[in-house]
Amino acid sequence: MSTLASTTWPYPRWIAHRGAGRLAPENTLAAFRLGAQHGYRMFECDAKLSGDGVVFLMHDATLERTTSGHGIGGERPWSDLAQLDAGGWHSRQYAGEPLPTLANVAHWCIANGCHLNIEIKPTPGTELETGRAVAQLAARLWQGRDVPPLLTSFKPQALAAAREAAPDLPRGLLLDQLRAGWLDEARTLGCLAVVCNHALWSAATVAEVHGAGLRALSYTVNDEWAAERLIALRTDGIITDRVDLFPPA
Repeated sequence: MSTLASTTWPYPRWIAHRGAGRLAPENTLAAFRLGAQHGYRMFECDAKLSGDGVVFLMHDATLERTTSGHGIGGERPWSDLAQLDAGGWHSRQYAGEPLPTLANVAHWCIANGCHLNIEIKPTPGTELETGRAVAQLAARLWQGRDVPPLLTSFKPQALAAAREAAPDLPRGLLLDQLRAGWLDEARTLGCLAVVCNHALWSAATVAEVHGAGLRALSYTVNDEWAAERLIALRTDGIITDRVDLFPPA
């Protein structure tokens, strides 16, 4: 179990999805800066490995949707990935915005007093290597800091590797459905949180998670009615694209 006690939770309720949701190119420093301008102090991002072992931010396995590149990002060396345009797909305003490394984002977060939720997003087949690499790097980048990043993943293998590599970093299990044994799985992985599709939470599931000493977080919440329901259920964290709609205070 992480040394971050389950009785304390240093993270704010509101978390900006991929930096600033859809208002800026996802998983770029430009998005983080825009999210901060809207008052957000915690951000979610996706981390994966380049072909030569650099941890960088990108959601998809393939490059086409959010960069000027083609093919599988995890198969390319960082020297190639660093040259790509990761902003032009979004709007002309952000053309030329580069892919950031996790180290870039960590330095920005630490300098600005912001918190980070790092989703370990392996290229298929690299779950163990990615979980290990992300955790080792995060432990090094945040060494000595009061509030570590929260590591989450849909891939139990990645979380298990992260736990082995950096057991003191807090972890959360991401779920898009409540499969059999989901809470036991989270506890077995030493997680401090369960992060669900927001529609999965009910009074009963929140009570189960809180009764186990874990926190209940939700993705991706973009409607006021959904946010109000989650607040009424006493959930602990809300990941949103709508940094322009929900004030994070």
